Amino acid sequence: MRLASDTGGTFTDLVVEEDDGRITMYKSPTVPDDPVLGVLRALELAAEDRGLSLQELMARADTFIHGTTHAINAIITGNVARTALLVTKGHRDILVFREGGRVEPFNQSIPFPRPYIPRDLTYEIPERILSTGAIHRDLDEAAVIGVLQSLKEQQVEAVAVCLLWATINPAHELRVGELIAEHLPGVPYTLAHDVNPTLREFRRASSAAIDASLKPLMGHYLSGLTDRIRGEGFTGDIMLLTSSGGMVDAAEVARSPIKVINSGPSMAPISGHYYARAEAQADDVIVADTGGTTYDISLVRKGVVPITRELWIGRPLLGHLVGYPSVEVKSVGAGGGSIAHVDQGGLLRVGPQSAGAKPGPVCYRQGGTKPTVTDASVALGHIDPDFFLGGRIKLDRPAAIEAIRKQVAEPLGMSVDEASWQIIALATEGMVQAIADITVAQGIDPANAVLIGGGGAAGLNSTFIARRLGCKSLVIPETGAALSAAGAMMSPLISEYATSIFVSSDRFDREALAAAIERLRAKCEDFASRSPAANGAPRISFVAEARYEGQVWDIDVKFDPQKILGPDGSEIFRAGFDDMHEQIFAVRDPGSAVEIIGIRATLRADIRRDVEFRLHSPGALSGDHRPREIYFHGYGRLQTPVLRLEAIAPGRPGQGPAIIESAFTTIVVDPDARFHRSGTGSIVIHP
Repeated sequence: MRLASDTGGTFTDLVVEEDDGRITMYKSPTVPDDPVLGVLRALELAAEDRGLSLQELMARADTFIHGTTHAINAIITGNVARTALLVTKGHRDILVFREGGRVEPFNQSIPFPRPYIPRDLTYEIPERILSTGAIHRDLDEAAVIGVLQSLKEQQVEAVAVCLLWATINPAHELRVGELIAEHLPGVPYTLAHDVNPTLREFRRASSAAIDASLKPLMGHYLSGLTDRIRGEGFTGDIMLLTSSGGMVDAAEVARSPIKVINSGPSMAPISGHYYARAEAQADDVIVADTGGTTYDISLVRKGVVPITRELWIGRPLLGHLVGYPSVEVKSVGAGGGSIAHVDQGGLLRVGPQSAGAKPGPVCYRQGGTKPTVTDASVALGHIDPDFFLGGRIKLDRPAAIEAIRKQVAEPLGMSVDEASWQIIALATEGMVQAIADITVAQGIDPANAVLIGGGGAAGLNSTFIARRLGCKSLVIPETGAALSAAGAMMSPLISEYATSIFVSSDRFDREALAAAIERLRAKCEDFASRSPAANGAPRISFVAEARYEGQVWDIDVKFDPQKILGPDGSEIFRAGFDDMHEQIFAVRDPGSAVEIIGIRATLRADIRRDVEFRLHSPGALSGDHRPREIYFHGYGRLQTPVLRLEAIAPGRPGQGPAIIESAFTTIVVDPDARFHRSGTGSIVIHP
């Protein structure tokens, strides 16, 4: 048995896969003060469903997969360790000078961002290594020890080290690490060449600083998670989801917590890719995951989930650059818990503030007083207050209506129905604009793409979003309410390693390239040997970071190690680079040499068997509910059929209006839309 959990801002999702391939799904409210408790409560629901105790359920399981926003939340809130940065003498301001410029070049009212580690905790180390790897000035160990004594007096909790050209020769960084271990025992540290071996100094320094600052926090969180899961009788493998769309052993995360910064959101594209491939409708897929707090958008192009190294915490150029590979996801402050209010100018606003898990929407009856998107859906009749989460939570519809009446309808001079619809419409518009931004920027016409709607709140307005975008098809998977947790179950074991190297097509050094490839291959094989959860033979792929001579920025080009090291390797790689450059920038430059400045190796190993991923539907949940009166804009209130998702026969055509319900989600199909259930169990809507 395998367990996959994803802790969101409002709900914690759990997907369970039995040994016979049966998939079941559960949701439990997130406990912000104790996220692990939310996971345990979801596990208790799974145990209760099987007539087992929690201990008996955990004893049966062999793999526990966990996604968490704990790391990124700590960065956003500043709840990270007191961290020092050690740099080469003369480079104290690397995090101050940063990289890039201003989002608005002529807007001087925006302050220059503060460095991730303040200047008074940045220390210069006397040493110097050249770009050739030669030592120009020996490491002054006495000076390092003096700095470490100062760090001890300042009660520093973590240390990041970023020395010049350590990616070519890491000897000084490694020695500084040994001195930290000797003179600051128990204080975690990160060496920049190890966490992000790129030539760009700011990126290495930023990655090292972020990684080091998370080590005490994530070490504590992971030890607590492990102890409590083990305490319930679990003896299998504990895996953490990574930003790059895979998973690693929990011990790997403790060594390098930067890997899990974008943990949960990176999984939605994985499952979105699976369902899009199953439906086989379009090359371009928009995956939208609607939670209680955020609306996460990602793309799948021609079956490829895009990976970026431009992950910023906060706004680009103004936030903090992670520099670690991550599935490209855009998040906006819109979800089921987004709060609606009328501002001082008399305009309706929805989000980005969220009611979250506590106090939650007004209808949750947990102390919330401000109306949300969920309250509007309850007021309109879209959500059945007696069947939320299969009836486990009873919602207070009169309280939701009253909150909307007082705080939105009366200030705007409209009915509660119209005010509730305007809340939905405004949230929809914000989501549409976010999708338009990410698609148009990458040359994708949303009208030619399929929209995958995931998250518990996706069904409330995804039909309206798809229509506004011009999408011909909207797919809401049967596991869509827990899209990220489902993606976690599908994701492979994955890890990436990189090294800096300089090879030119004019001076093609095969020996240096072969040595670099072999070093990376050895690291991948060592990682695979430490990961007993792998179910299949590991696959290693290689990418070169390359550019035309004189270019500032590089592009990624996949290559075959055997071909690039063969007699015609330089010409084969050159042709591949020219094609990729022309594809991205619409131009090639055959007169310039091509330079490889780094290579990366990615290891992937399947954990789940390649079998159908279908949700098990208990017979007791089959059957439709009686029709109810529901408001649709432009039509007023209509008697609307309420269908159980599990009971809809595959292929049977349906016409709106309709409400499709399961124990985890509600799908609103307005009068203008058609729908059917596909062979994979998904609801396919034609807006």
